[in-house]
This record gives sequence, structure tokens and C-alpha cells, in this order.
Amino acid sequence: MNRANSRHYILAVLGGVGLTLAGCSAAPTANVPGSSTYPIVIDNCGTQVEISAPPQRVVTIKSSATETLLALGLEKKIVGSAFADGPLPDKWQNAVPVISKALPAQEPTLAYSPDFIFGGWESNFSSEGVGERAALEKLGISTYVAPAACLTAGYQPNPLTFENVFAGITEVGRIFNVDAAAELLVTQEREKLAAIVPSDGAHSTLWFSSGSDTPYVGGGIGAPQMMMEAAGLVNVMADVKESWSSASWEVIAERNPDTIVLVDSSWGSTAKKMSVLESHPVMSKLEAVKNKRYIVVPFAASEAGVRNVETVQSVVDQLAALYGTAP
Repeated sequence: MNRANSRHYILAVLGGVGLTLAGCSAAPTANVPGSSTYPIVIDNCGTQVEISAPPQRVVTIKSSATETLLALGLEKKIVGSAFADGPLPDKWQNAVPVISKALPAQEPTLAYSPDFIFGGWESNFSSEGVGERAALEKLGISTYVAPAACLTAGYQPNPLTFENVFAGITEVGRIFNVDAAAELLVTQEREKLAAIVPSDGAHSTLWFSSGSDTPYVGGGIGAPQMMMEAAGLVNVMADVKESWSSASWEVIAERNPDTIVLVDSSWGSTAKKMSVLESHPVMSKLEAVKNKRYIVVPFAASEAGVRNVETVQSVVDQLAALYGTAP
């Protein structure tokens, strides 16, 4: 690697891995009186949820769910969290008890006596996971899935937009009777999004989430597409009408992306992904790979949630570093 490319690569890694929910650093307080009227009935991914009062003992599954509550100042409501996609930002390290690093089974989840389980994915609620939603409801436990993550026909955002993400934050605020805090958070994120100066749209990009033999990439209707579009990047897989999808290296190589977003995770580090790309007989020949034009995004920031706006800004900044232009 020459000196210029070394500098670009180091800047990209530092910019991506350093995402820390800066946009939510001044979390609204949950002590601000809300205006919710109970009971609240919500059609959530096709499941009717009735909430008679603000939840008091919450279990969160996936980083997106945990961080939404933390950003709303609701950390004292979280009795346990699980299946995190990465470490919490520094200010919230050790803020919530951890049930499991993976998806927990129902028994250890119920040991925390939750009255509300907030899942990042619909698949979190299964007989192999924390339990099926109908069964949990019979136990007096309300369940909720981040609306942006709904996959049920008629409920999946197509495409996902920042309005969907902000509406989800607003709905969580209503559930927990912290409407004012949610409104403030959404207002702050809207302002930050509006202030971002996107790239000029000249750069095509692959969002490489995971995989080696078969890559798993960002498609044209989910969070990766939403963030790339806001950053002024052209998604080479935009024609794939899924949030994430498997692909073939040959098809990706034909589309020849200028830059590649690497999603950093404990199970698929950036170093591992670079090794996959740089040792692949086809991908290694692309200019983006030969010149290490990589943008790094933490996995916890790659799904719909409160990190998305700051992720767009980070992508814009890393792109500017790669091409030697001002952010």
C-alpha cells in the first residue's frame, strides 16, 4: 500500500469505528411529562399490541432497540438487554444488564420479569428465541418490534426512509409516555440530517455486510440504501428489492463499485472482509479493492435506528478523506 492509500485507509477506519451516537449525546430526559393516553393500541408488524400503562420492566433485543430507549433517557426502564450488535457508546457502557450476547431463550428472559419486550427484528420472537408474541401476551408481557424492521407483507417499509425511522422513535415515545423527549430527539436528528452536505453522486458503492463465499450486501429498500442515498452515493445493488440480500461476486465485479462500505462486527471484522476481497480472484482486480477505497460502518449503526443520521455524516466524511476533498 502506498503512503497516500495508507493514509486514506487509516482515516476511513478511524472514522467508521469511531461512531458513538454523537447525535444522541445530549439525550432528552425521560422525566419530561408526556401526553399519552392509555390504553394504547398499536398495529405492530401485523400484531395488535395493547399497552395499558407505560412499561416499567423492559427487555431489549438487538442494539437498535436498546439504543432507542437509551437515547430517550429510559435506561432505568431496561432490566435486561441481549443480542447486541456491538458495544454501546462510551457514555452508556455498563448502563444496562446483559442477559446474553446471543438471542436468549424464553426461560432466562422471563427470569427478568419483564412487562415489555422490545425486539429489533420480528425473528427475535419465536419458540427458539424469547417466545412467540401471542404466548408472551398471554403471560401479560407486551411485545414490540421496531416498525422499520417489519418484514410482514404490508408492513415492511418499501423503501425505508428517514421518516419511517423518525416515526418509530415517535411511537416509542408515545408508548413510554415521553412524547416530548421523542419530539426533541426527532427534531435534533432532522436538523443534523438537513445540515449534511452529501457527495455529488459520482461514486458507486457496494455495502458489504458479511459473507465470504457468498456476500451479503445492502439492497435497494433498507437502511443501507437509505443512508447511501442520503450521503450522495449510488448503490450498485439498488435494483435488488430487499433490505439485505445475498449476491454473487461476479455480478458485483461487473458493476464495479468505486468504493466499498465494510460493516464491522465481532463476527466479521473489517480486516476479515478486506482479506476476502483482496484474495478473491475477481474482486481483487477492482480498482476500489486495489486502492483500498473502503468506508467502515459499525454493525450496530447499519440497521434502522438512532445512529443513522450520524452514520450518513461519517460516510460523507470518510468519502472525502478517500478522495482528498473537503468534507
